[in-house]
Amino acid sequence: MKNSSRGVVDPFIVMDVMEEARVAEAEGRHIIHMEVGQPSTAAPAQARAKLGATMEHDPLGYSVALGLPALRARIAQHYADKHGVTVSPERIIITPGSSGAFILAFTALFDAGAKVGIGEPGYPSYRQILKALNVTPVGLQTTLENRFQPVPTDFVGQGLDGLLVASPANPSGTMLTAEAMQALIDACKAEGVSFISDEIYQGVEYEGRAVSALELSDDVYVINSFSKYFSMTGWRVGWMVVPDDHIRLIERLAQNMFICAPHASQVAALAAMDSADELEGNLEVYKRNRAMMIEELPKAGLSNFAPPDGAFYIYIDVSHMTDDSRKLASDILHKAGVAVTPGMDFDPVRGHQTLRLSYARSSEDITEGLSRLKAYFKGS
Repeated sequence: MKNSSRGVVDPFIVMDVMEEARVAEAEGRHIIHMEVGQPSTAAPAQARAKLGATMEHDPLGYSVALGLPALRARIAQHYADKHGVTVSPERIIITPGSSGAFILAFTALFDAGAKVGIGEPGYPSYRQILKALNVTPVGLQTTLENRFQPVPTDFVGQGLDGLLVASPANPSGTMLTAEAMQALIDACKAEGVSFISDEIYQGVEYEGRAVSALELSDDVYVINSFSKYFSMTGWRVGWMVVPDDHIRLIERLAQNMFICAPHASQVAALAAMDSADELEGNLEVYKRNRAMMIEELPKAGLSNFAPPDGAFYIYIDVSHMTDDSRKLASDILHKAGVAVTPGMDFDPVRGHQTLRLSYARSSEDITEGLSRLKAYFKGS
């Protein structure tokens, strides 16, 4: 059977690393997981309890396409409380994870052949989703001096149709200041470029507060998720905020593409938003892990990185050790029992000389992982 050229996308390498680690575990190895970007904690207890109680009396059929009204209203309250902005609940669309939001956003904003700028290093599925929609991703090579975030001079005059930024970013963990984000929004407006802000790691912040694009403009798309701060990766529920005149456009697409986000996940997500004590406790673990990583990695010879402002990753330049980060990552897995992600996922140009390490696991796991890495590099 023939396949479409749109379906030919690169693999998500971190998922391949997860599978390689799973095989090693099936063979009896104890693997420390620093490859995958997901919390090791469950959804908040209040969320699980609320869903259990709801299932006793509610069949949990389809919700409306834009999501449960109570959840949309609660997210609007979140923007008022945290960011000091008024966002109408009507502008908030509940999606099947942030991935569903990206598909809806790219479909709504870009025709086939359009060009969308994405900073590199960056989340690899941006490129692959765009390619699958016949939209051209344009890699913008960011610099350490700019904290691996794009600046207007990286894309002005290139004829882009869209710009996608992330703050906090994956894999670098760096954040855009209000001034830096405003400069990008202004440059996009001047060039007629659609601006999309990926904010799924907001809440996981260490160096100051992450700025939402909604604080600066209403003429933007903002994407967020319950996966990271709310510890609900597998529940597949996220949200997107769009301009007023795009609501019906997105609604029609959502009706046909997804019908709705999982109803059960929406019920749990609503309760998760009122679980601040538990979620802040998770954040304290990330803070401890971050401090350990920053202190201990240089002892393993891994010192060339920008300390992350948010998220739960360290993105490391290992060019002094290798020009094949995938081979190095595989060697670390098999010899040290630590799964790490090679940088080719995030930067097709320079990623063969970088690694991403996640510290989203328990502090005990991170301590053991760091000990193994120091032993590995000392012996290599």
